[in-house]
Amino acid sequence: MPAKSAAQQKAAGAALSAKRGDTPKSELRGASRQMVSSMSEKELEKMASTKRKGKPEHVGG
Repeated sequence: MPAKSAAQQKAAGAALSAKRGDTPKSELRGASRQMVSSMSEKELEKMASTKRKGKPEHVGG
């Protein structure tokens, strides 16, 4: 599933880094902390690789 906002894409990238062991999980905050435990590495890769061009920084709702 592609990211719907730039913030979501960035959070997925941070979660993916932690899932791979490149970043300590203790450094994660907010959405990325939830993503690392609830999403697979493949799902995170797909979301993190979404292009940011044309995406809003945040999606209200």
